[in-house]
Amino acid sequence: MLHFAALILPLSLPLICHAAGDAAAGKSLFQRRCASCHQVGPSARAAFGPHLNGIVGRQAGNTPDYPYSPAMKATRLVWTPENLRAFIRSPDDVVPGNKMRFWGIGNERQLQDLLAYLHQLR
Repeated sequence: MLHFAALILPLSLPLICHAAGDAAAGKSLFQRRCASCHQVGPSARAAFGPHLNGIVGRQAGNTPDYPYSPAMKATRLVWTPENLRAFIRSPDDVVPGNKMRFWGIGNERQLQDLLAYLHQLR
């Protein structure tokens, strides 16, 4: 039984991360800090940045209607909660040479809230 638990616990950690965040607070943060470049919702399209519908689980640099930087196109990242957390915290540390001109969010609570909001976008 211990081996089964050892396999399941790591798989459930991303869900735990989302449960810790407040999606409503994340939406407010998104509107203040992200919406000037990124769109979400049924009519979302690429703007200054790619749309973020379905971002969790998506291959980085793989939105058809957005001209990504060569660095983002070349990365092999999948936007898992952990990769999104690291990228939002410090984009240039995760994908050097990306086009996102954003210094990052260092506040853990804000990161959790924003991730909870992004996770619900389909």
